[in-house]
Amino acid sequence: MGFFSTSGMPFSFFSLAFLVVLLLCGSGNAFYLPGSYMHTYSQGETIYVKVNSLTSIETELPFSYYSLPYCHPQGGIKKSAENLGELLMGDQIDNSAYRFRVNVNESLYLCTTNSLNEHEVKLLKQRTRDLYQVNMILDNLPVRRFTETNGIVIQWTGFPVGYTPTGSSEDYIINHLKFKVLVHEYEGRGAVMTTGEEGMGMIAETDDKKHGYEIVGFEVIPCSVKRNPEAMLKLNMYDKVEPVNCPLELDKSQTIREQEKISFTYEVVFAKSDIRWPSRWDAYLKMEGAKVHWFSIMNSLMVIFFLAGIVFVIFLRTVRRDLTRYEELDKEAQAQMNEELSGWKLVVGDVFREPTCSKLLCVMIGDGVQITGMAVVTIVFAALGFMSPASRGMLLTGMIILYLFLGIVAGYVGVRLWRTIKGGSEGWRSLCWSIACFFPGIVFVILTALNFILWGSKSTGAIPISLYFILLSLWFCISVPLTLVGGFMGTRAEEIQFPVRTNQIPREIPARKYPSWLLILGAGTLPFGTLFIELFFILSSIWLGRFYYVFGFLLVVLILLVTVCAEVSVVLTYMHLCVEDWRWWWKAFFASGSVALYVFLYSINYLVFDLRSLSGPVSAILYLGYSLIMSVAIMLSTGTIGFLVSFYFVHYLFSSVKID
Repeated sequence: MGFFSTSGMPFSFFSLAFLVVLLLCGSGNAFYLPGSYMHTYSQGETIYVKVNSLTSIETELPFSYYSLPYCHPQGGIKKSAENLGELLMGDQIDNSAYRFRVNVNESLYLCTTNSLNEHEVKLLKQRTRDLYQVNMILDNLPVRRFTETNGIVIQWTGFPVGYTPTGSSEDYIINHLKFKVLVHEYEGRGAVMTTGEEGMGMIAETDDKKHGYEIVGFEVIPCSVKRNPEAMLKLNMYDKVEPVNCPLELDKSQTIREQEKISFTYEVVFAKSDIRWPSRWDAYLKMEGAKVHWFSIMNSLMVIFFLAGIVFVIFLRTVRRDLTRYEELDKEAQAQMNEELSGWKLVVGDVFREPTCSKLLCVMIGDGVQITGMAVVTIVFAALGFMSPASRGMLLTGMIILYLFLGIVAGYVGVRLWRTIKGGSEGWRSLCWSIACFFPGIVFVILTALNFILWGSKSTGAIPISLYFILLSLWFCISVPLTLVGGFMGTRAEEIQFPVRTNQIPREIPARKYPSWLLILGAGTLPFGTLFIELFFILSSIWLGRFYYVFGFLLVVLILLVTVCAEVSVVLTYMHLCVEDWRWWWKAFFASGSVALYVFLYSINYLVFDLRSLSGPVSAILYLGYSLIMSVAIMLSTGTIGFLVSFYFVHYLFSSVKID
C-alpha cells in the first residue's frame, strides 16, 4: 500500500510518536511476541471459551454470536473490554457457556433450545447459506479446524453455523463440538517485583518452583447430532453425555426446522504438546507464498533499475552537460543561447510561478505527509514484531493515534509550503483547519454513509454513536490543535527562497500533440507494478479473513515503492520542463499519485474475480466504500512523495543556473 518516509519529521515529535507506539505496544503485551502475556494454568483449573462476532466472506457483515439461539452462560452475557480498533473492525467479544477444566477430558451437555419459531429458523438458514463462521477464543487463541480437499489439508479459523449438503434442500446446524486443547507442561522459577537502588521496579527470580500448563493450541471438529430433546431436557448444564463420532449420516444430523428443539453438547480433550508458548502462533502465521513475495520484490527492483538508468545515465548527464556549456559562455553569449535554445532553460522565469489551486495543493501535501508518517511508523514497528495478532485491534488503534499526533507534522509541512509559494504566512490558520479536516472529512462522510447501511442491517460492524463522539473528540481535541501548533512552527521556520525570479507575464506554453494527462496516467502503472502482488495478500487478509503477518516483505515493498514514486515523478517533471511546460506542480503530484486509480481499479477486479462469493449490493457497497478510502490515502501518500522529491530536484536544478 502507499506508504512513505518521514525524513522531514522534527526529532522531538518523532520521539513523541515513538513513545506513543511503545505505550500502545506495551498495552498489547508486546515484550513477548507474538502473543500476549503467558498464563499458566493449574491441574483442573476452570477456564471459559470466549466468542467473537459471527463473520462471513460472502456478506462481510459481522453479527453478534447471541443473535442466534445459542446457549447463554449461567451468569449472563458479559462483554469483554474492547479497544478502539476492535470496535471499528466490528469485533464483539462475549463470554460463553463452554467451560473447560485443565487436563480433564469430558463430554458435557449445555442446553436445549425452545421450539424454533419462524423467525429463528429463517435466521439460522440465512446465516448457514451465507457461510457464517462461529469464532471462538481460548486464552487469546482463535479456534482452528481442518478440512481436506483433493488430498490437501486446509486450515480455517472458526467453524460454520451450519451446512447444506450438495443436492439437499435441508439445512443442518452445528450443535456438537469436539474440542482439542494442546497444552505444554511448564516448570520454572517464579518471579517477584522488587525495588532497585534508584526506586525502580525490577523483576527478580525466586527459588520457588512454579508448575503448571500453558495453552498452546485450540482445535475443533464441528458436527451435527440429532438428539432426543425430551431426554436432554432432564439434564442440567455440564451434566455428562455420551461422546459421539463425527461426521454422521444425514438422518442422524440435526435439521433446522420450525418447532424443532436443538440440544447443544460438546467434548473436550487435552493433549500434551512440545510446542512452547512463544511459538504457539506459528501455526496461524505460516508464511505461504514466499516465492510470490520474492518475485514481487525482484519485479520491483527491475523497474527501479530501469528508471534509475533513465535518471542517472541519460537525464543527469544531459543536465550536467547543458549546465557546463551554459556557464562557460559569457553574458552576451548566454543571452543569444537563450534565444536559440529550447527546453527547460527557457522556463527559468516561470518555473516557480504560483500553481492553480495552491491552497488545495498545500492541504493535500500536508495530509499526505501525515498519512505517510503514520504508515511508515506502523509498518516499521509491525516488521519488528511489536504488532501482535493476539492484540486484536491494536494495529488499527496504533494507526489512528499515530495519525492524530502526526497532525503537527502535517501543519508544519503544509504551512511552510504555503509560505514558500505565497511569500508570506497570511492565512495559515485557515490552511491548518483545511489540513486537519480534508482527509478526515472524506473518511467521515464515507464511513457515515456506510454506517447507515450497517445500522439498517443490524450488524455489529456498525460504529456506535458513542464511538462517533469519541472519534470526533480525538479529532478536535488532539489532531486539530496539533495541526495548528505545527502550522505556527511552520510560520517561524526559515523560509525557502526560490533560486530564480519569476517574470510578471507568464510564458506561453507550446502546443503539444498529445495531452500531458495521458503521460501522467501511464506513469502510475510503474508504482502499481511494485505493489500489486502485496496488495493481493492485503486484500485477502481483510476480506477473506486470513492472517497477514509478513510485514518484513511489506517494509521492503514500501521502500521500493517510495523509490519508484520518486524516480517516476522526477523523470516526468523533467520531461515537462524540456517541452517548456512550467506548470509542473500538480503534474509532479499526480505522476506518482495516479497509482491510486490503478489500486481502485484493481480493487474492483478483486471484487469481481476473487470475491465472487460476496453476495448482495450491501456487501459490494461496503467493499467499494472502504476501497475508496484506501485509494484516497494512497493517492495523498504517493503524490506527496513525488511532489516533494520533484520540488527538491527543480530547486536544485535551477539553483545551478546563473541568472543576473
